[in-house]
Amino acid sequence: MAKTIAIVEDDPDQRSNYVDAITKKGYEVTAYSNRTDAIEGFSRELPDLAILDIILGDEVDAGFEICRDLLSRSPSLPVIFLTERIAEIDKISGLRLGAWDYLPKPITLDYLAERISSLLRINEARVQVNSGTSSAKLVGDLSIDQEALLVSWRNQPINLSGTEFRMLAKLVRVPGHAVSYDTLMNATMQSLVTNNTINTHMRNIRKKFEAIDAEFDCIKSEYGFGYRWSVK
Repeated sequence: MAKTIAIVEDDPDQRSNYVDAITKKGYEVTAYSNRTDAIEGFSRELPDLAILDIILGDEVDAGFEICRDLLSRSPSLPVIFLTERIAEIDKISGLRLGAWDYLPKPITLDYLAERISSLLRINEARVQVNSGTSSAKLVGDLSIDQEALLVSWRNQPINLSGTEFRMLAKLVRVPGHAVSYDTLMNATMQSLVTNNTINTHMRNIRKKFEAIDAEFDCIKSEYGFGYRWSVK
């Protein structure tokens, strides 16, 4: 059965292009032009993945509101923000809401289709984990599953965004060795990333670990270079 992709985009030409390109990849597509119609549609049936613009008509944060509504209904639903709002604070806000990816416009239709395929594969891997099949790697008290993008610390799950997961995976690949800012920037899979962006992501990752373990202290800053996963 074909996966269903929902697109929320107020520009009719862009919306039509996205629908055509994604349909040709074998997916079923539902499209909405505004927040009200999207939320009404999602109340009837949830998609397998949602692509959201942030600014819809006169509503400058409509996509954020739709994301909150979607994830309140299905916390594990893959959500992609696709938007012209590329300020760092917007990216961070979108990822904090629980979005799996944040893509800037303009974007090639082939790349968008590849991101959809990738996130659906990750979601399927998570389903397999929940059914008892896992390919997790253990690093001390850390468990990390590269296929399902799942992390747990002392058997407690840590809810990381896709970007946060990729950065953590770089850190723990060789525990005890420093990882440069450049390497961590590449892990974000985003353009126009600064050292401050990396520092913000690392603070967020630390906070998520500290929320379940107040004594967590494995992520070390290497001043002027990057970060290191401390071996205990």
